[in-house]
Amino acid sequence: MGQLIAKLMGIFGNQEHKVIIVGLDNAGKTTILYQFLTNEVVHTCPTIGSNVEEIVLRKTHFLMWDIGGQEALRSTWSTYYSNTEFVILVIDSTDRDRLPTTREELYKMLAHEALRDASVLIFANKQDVKDSMTTVEISQFLTLSAIRDHPWHIQGCCALTGEGLPAGLQWMQSQATAK
Repeated sequence: MGQLIAKLMGIFGNQEHKVIIVGLDNAGKTTILYQFLTNEVVHTCPTIGSNVEEIVLRKTHFLMWDIGGQEALRSTWSTYYSNTEFVILVIDSTDRDRLPTTREELYKMLAHEALRDASVLIFANKQDVKDSMTTVEISQFLTLSAIRDHPWHIQGCCALTGEGLPAGLQWMQSQATAK
């Protein structure tokens, strides 16, 4: 029976890719997850623990784990790293004060053995807000050009309208297909 399922999965290309969605609290992680799922704005409250949803893009299945970003929960992120192929880091582009914390968390994650093969998609959320940082500013502050051992992509977006989200998913889908 297991071989039959494996064969069918191969025929239909339905390999599931584990994705973790991380970022500081109030960055827009849950809003992005449900925008992917429903194309609607879902009113959320701070995530305690995680939300899990499957997103399918052209036969590519992503099992997305949206993990709470409050300071007290960040120490638990590593419990989700096993078998993770993609990390989506959501950044509040208006929150300049906490960008150093985001950078610290990013490099801590990238140094973790369980994520050594993970690709990283950075969503620079809240691009619709006046005076938000551009993707170039965020990229420079996070020194993304120094990341050489992980494929990465930064994508400006607005979780409320969905703008920029399909482009990020397409990047992930092309990475998944290339693996």
